[in-house]
Amino acid sequence: MSSSEPADPARGLPAESEDERWMRTALELAAGGQGRVEPNPMVGCVIVKQGHAIGQGFHQAFGGPHAEIDALRSLESIANAAGATAYVTLEPCCHHGKTPPCSEALIEAGLARVVVAMPDPFPKVDGGGLSRLRQAGIEVQLGVCQHEAEALNAPYLKRLRTGMPWVIAKWAMTADGRIATRDGESQWITGPQSRHHVHRLRGRVDAIIAGMGTVIADDPRLDARLTSAQGDPVSPPRVATRVVICNRRLPPLQSRLMQTAREIPTWLFHSDALQQAPTLGLVELGAKVIHVSGDSLGPMIPEVLRYLGGHEMTNVMIEGGPTLLGSFLDTTTDRFLIDECHVYVGAKLFGGQASPGPIAGRGIGPITSAPQMRLQGVDRFDSDVRLIYRVTE
Repeated sequence: MSSSEPADPARGLPAESEDERWMRTALELAAGGQGRVEPNPMVGCVIVKQGHAIGQGFHQAFGGPHAEIDALRSLESIANAAGATAYVTLEPCCHHGKTPPCSEALIEAGLARVVVAMPDPFPKVDGGGLSRLRQAGIEVQLGVCQHEAEALNAPYLKRLRTGMPWVIAKWAMTADGRIATRDGESQWITGPQSRHHVHRLRGRVDAIIAGMGTVIADDPRLDARLTSAQGDPVSPPRVATRVVICNRRLPPLQSRLMQTAREIPTWLFHSDALQQAPTLGLVELGAKVIHVSGDSLGPMIPEVLRYLGGHEMTNVMIEGGPTLLGSFLDTTTDRFLIDECHVYVGAKLFGGQASPGPIAGRGIGPITSAPQMRLQGVDRFDSDVRLIYRVTE
């Protein structure tokens, strides 16, 4: 979640309003649902009366109470909500889904004012929640910290707008931009803390995408292996579906992916070139085999993303080599099909022209065609650094 600069009257920056202060608290709460609420959006709510927060909550799990309900339940007494202000990061819903409408709950509780960061473009809401509140005589203010709210729920908004999931590319590279030595060695560029953090990232996405080059070279499991501070195994927020894009070959039956396909969902997307290939053994091991048109990775990628989005996947992560990453750069339009990059930089130097970089393929022509990115965060793990970039429109 991006944040604006702090208020500093000496520098001429505007002072943060009371509404902004409470809304940023609600946004911090909302982020607690990351990896647990998708395909729903992350939402937080703070109930304020006479300048004090009397209740707060957030959407904690898909199918569970929404943020407004969670906040109302946190009150010492529901009667305390009468005349209070609710700060909500997303327009309250107005339809019966897995839970009753939050707009009706706020009305029944007697809220006097509802401050909303952004409207919800979901077709069953899309302004209806705001209208219902206003019809009930509640004062409604929209647009407080809207930019921050949109940044927090950018993956949700993208899937609604395009039908495709938010695509996170992850790679580890040396300080001089190499992902392997000239002999092909890549384990390990980064240290244990960085690798642990990658497992946390795996544990909050809907799918992990790899290519056959990675499957053959590394024989990975592509799962999230988390541990507690005491070293005990911990279940991740969600179990990512393992997606393998198979252009010219299929995974070996004895690979770790196939041997664990009954434990962890494994989807194999194959091209026209493999339409006649025998897949029965893969299916018997538990894999789902899906045909997409195209005879190369470039045309296959958008179809795979549309398929994943159609199955309510909100966040997917690429854990592939340079060939697969390069295929997410649409060379016919110079459009980058990646939304966010997590770049782990290890404290090593490999050097040499034969040492590969993270993204292969045709690449960008003029520098003006390069995707523009904004730095979202910097984290340090021992001597390693993680850079998070988001591609701007």
